[in-house]
Amino acid sequence: MSVPVEPVVQLVPALVDLPFREGYVSSIVYVSLYVSLISVGLSTVFSVPVAVVLGFSEFPGKRFVKSVINTGMGFPSVVVGLVVLFVVSNQGPLGALELIFTKQAMIMSQFVLATPPITAISLAAITGVDDDVRDAARVLGGTRLDAALVVLKEARYGIATAVLAGFGRAISEVGSVLIVGGNITGADGISKTRTLTTAIQLEARQGQYETAMVLGAVLVALVLTVNAVVVRFGDQGVR
Repeated sequence: MSVPVEPVVQLVPALVDLPFREGYVSSIVYVSLYVSLISVGLSTVFSVPVAVVLGFSEFPGKRFVKSVINTGMGFPSVVVGLVVLFVVSNQGPLGALELIFTKQAMIMSQFVLATPPITAISLAAITGVDDDVRDAARVLGGTRLDAALVVLKEARYGIATAVLAGFGRAISEVGSVLIVGGNITGADGISKTRTLTTAIQLEARQGQYETAMVLGAVLVALVLTVNAVVVRFGDQGVR
């Protein structure tokens, strides 16, 4: 699965690379966006249908499921990293795939971390839609699916906010991606599994505060850009 993140990477000012080895920052930005966008995209595809089912169904244990989802929003990321590390290690069930210290393992970790907030916020947005909207859809002859689609349309701003929250947690993650990714660069300095957050941590520990600040500014700029895009999308949805 590929995500067209190269155009975004190219938007990073060329001056950013000057204090570093050529291609260092752009490769870190690429890995960060690649891993975060794919994990959040997969999480959204999984979380929104789950939120719809929870919002439209009544079944035994529903309150327990919602409690698990809400608890997952604050689940320690290092524990998630340890669990994913075990799953992809040689002794784990996916050991034969040799995913340890790869982008795929990082995507798995961020998927687990992004799914609870996306599901919980999407569920809140769906259940927050006025019951009159569902009733109107059914009175007009709509099926259960039609009613769900109408509710999703009304709740799209909240769902967009949920996706933004999931992306924020994914791209700002340090502990789990460090455990399963290893913070690896090649001999040429090009990132293999190093992200902006793990690079900031490494540079700060080495006393390279100026470098860490530059990388931090790049991270903040990326988050603000995504935030602006999502907010604009949500405002258009409301209008």
